[in-house]
Amino acid sequence: MGNILFFSGMALTIGPKSTLQFFMKRQNYKGTISFGIGFFFVIIGWPIIGMILETYGFIVLFSGFWPTIAVFVQRIPVLGWVFQQPFIKTFLDRYRGKRVPV
Repeated sequence: MGNILFFSGMALTIGPKSTLQFFMKRQNYKGTISFGIGFFFVIIGWPIIGMILETYGFIVLFSGFWPTIAVFVQRIPVLGWVFQQPFIKTFLDRYRGKRVPV
């Protein structure tokens, strides 16, 4: 049920054409295939393996958004203070210069 809501939510948010383009990009094939195979494993009754593959696919698919998420988290009033500590900020700044896939 969650997978169906995930896909329909993306389609409603960015549109069906953009959703298909996102999943069919050459650099997203690895994440799309592992997410799809994981969904298949969940359907046939192997939920642990399926969820592991889906998680891996999700991380690969949305890895380009981590710089945007890092900036957003640093600007949250209370939580941002934690993420602006020097040892965490250097970790987050490493990924900030990369291109966002939107």
